[in-house]
Amino acid sequence: MTINILFRLLGSLALLIFGMKMMSEALQKMAGPKLRHILARMTTNRFTGMMTGAFVTCAVQSSSATTVMTVSFVSAGLLTLSQAISVIMGANIGTTLTAWIMSLGYNIDLTMVVFPAFMVGMMLIYKERHKYIGDFLFGVAFLFWSLVMLSTAGKDLDLEHNASIMNFFASVDTSSYVTILISLAVGTIITCIVQSSAAVMAITILLCSTGVLPIYMGIALVMGENIGTTATANLAALGAGIDARRAAMAHLLFNIFGVIWVLCVFYPFVDMVCQIAGYDPTQAGQAEKLPIVLSLFHTCFNVLNTAVLIGFIPQIERAVKLIIKDNPQKESVSRLQYIGKGLMATPEISVLQAQKEIVHFAERMQRMFGMVTTLLDERNKKEFERQYNRIAKYEDIADNMEIEIATYLDKVSDEHLSDDTKRKIRHMLRQIGELESIGDANFKIARTIQHRKDSREDFSELQYTHLHDMLRLVNEAITQMMVVVSGRREDLSIEASKEIEHEINTLRDQLRAESQHDFDQEEYSYTIGSLYVDIINDCEKLGDYVMNVVEARLGKHFLTFQGLQVNLDRKTVTIDGTPTSLTPTEFELLCLLLQNRGQVLSRQELMDHLWADVIVTDRTVNVNITRLRKKLGAYATHIVNRQGYGYLFEDN
Repeated sequence: MTINILFRLLGSLALLIFGMKMMSEALQKMAGPKLRHILARMTTNRFTGMMTGAFVTCAVQSSSATTVMTVSFVSAGLLTLSQAISVIMGANIGTTLTAWIMSLGYNIDLTMVVFPAFMVGMMLIYKERHKYIGDFLFGVAFLFWSLVMLSTAGKDLDLEHNASIMNFFASVDTSSYVTILISLAVGTIITCIVQSSAAVMAITILLCSTGVLPIYMGIALVMGENIGTTATANLAALGAGIDARRAAMAHLLFNIFGVIWVLCVFYPFVDMVCQIAGYDPTQAGQAEKLPIVLSLFHTCFNVLNTAVLIGFIPQIERAVKLIIKDNPQKESVSRLQYIGKGLMATPEISVLQAQKEIVHFAERMQRMFGMVTTLLDERNKKEFERQYNRIAKYEDIADNMEIEIATYLDKVSDEHLSDDTKRKIRHMLRQIGELESIGDANFKIARTIQHRKDSREDFSELQYTHLHDMLRLVNEAITQMMVVVSGRREDLSIEASKEIEHEINTLRDQLRAESQHDFDQEEYSYTIGSLYVDIINDCEKLGDYVMNVVEARLGKHFLTFQGLQVNLDRKTVTIDGTPTSLTPTEFELLCLLLQNRGQVLSRQELMDHLWADVIVTDRTVNVNITRLRKKLGAYATHIVNRQGYGYLFEDN
């Protein structure tokens, strides 16, 4: 019988943890970006930061979730260390609501809530618009159901009539600080192992409500839970940035300091709380009041600790900086700044870290373009080589950053995400792909400049002027791209980027025509003319990649090449602003070629992609290519046939 009750207790605790996790995740998905903006914006001073932490923790019912979010924000550079400390203080206050809900479960029959919540949740969970509300109600139902089962299992254990257990706890001297310290250590260790202060709090309330566990030991366990719960954030911060580790350490110091000062006045403080709750520790019985006493102590402890320490946030900040010192060694330039290998925060927040890393990626590509611009005018041989090697190194960095950010986003994608976040991840994957292409284009321009240097010929003064005009326009496009990538989508427009792209295309056409005329007039050699046009073409391509980043960031799903634009959402094609009608097969064929621009696709690959369930021949591919070319006008020449193999969309 005892084994059966033990399994019921363990199952109830598992259901409690699952219910709270389900509630927390559902609320985070419902809030989505709003929750992130609340944490990022409502921390203008220590008091608003504290209230924000309390509010968010009450909402998601998990101080660990709020703390890990906060650590993630520090890692992503969205919160300063002092702001994070104030939010963590508020999270400690917010988590006391969980204890009150649990104590309610031992005094009120919650089954009247459980089954209606299940019924309504089941109705909503299959509706796309309200499925997260359904998930939340399921979490509430599981939470309350677990409390009902814990209460029932605790009564069935009948520990108050177990002589050996009662004699053991009766023999413990609760007036000794040794007993209190042992209980505190036990609460800390169990919470570190279980990784859920709510589960340990539930066990404590259960043991106290049966009258077995003395109130002083129960309160010592609660104090230990406050220290043990900091392990979650500290584990999450391993491998993260130094400020993230400091924020997690501040959480630990905050709770340790609170435990120390409460221990100094332990018995008077506990007696005061008991008096407020109407409980007399010297009298037997009154076990039904003990859950209220524990919840009240938990609240008083965290509120008073915050009131004492909120004025000392600068000192706490200095203390954690002394404990976790700055790393004097210079980090590798290829290391990501905001994404740590060991830090996987709540999935919705992880997207913010990745977006911050994308901004960092874009900044590096902007610096790389600046190096290319400098390289064009460099005359010193040694400095030229040094600059060229830096550009080559940045090209390797771009390749590595694309892989590392994509890997991180793949991990985030494995979690349960809102539909909005899933769309963002798709757009972000496209952004990093285009940013890597910007790096390739930069390096290609640098190689062309090196070929010009090796040829022992030089561009004319007029050619240099034209190249600087083109580079200036591309620089404007990249600058505008940085505005879009680092800003809020709601406040941004695509029009400025489109205007610059149009200017780049117009200048490209003008310079190519002039170059052909000058070559016909034998004003320069074929080699110099070819290198000059290559740089112009590569600058135009770079502008296309920049435009693609802007479109991806703003959620516009386009494929563009010069004046050819494909809207993947509306399935429309425009050529130099004029709409063009394509059949569904022709549209898919064009998209496939554009997405793999510069890469030869075999006829078999095209057939497998476009006619997966239909038996077709090479002739079918050739016929559709011919029809597509007729509709693309001047852009038809870019679809090139590789005899005996397949087709590609060629840039030049």
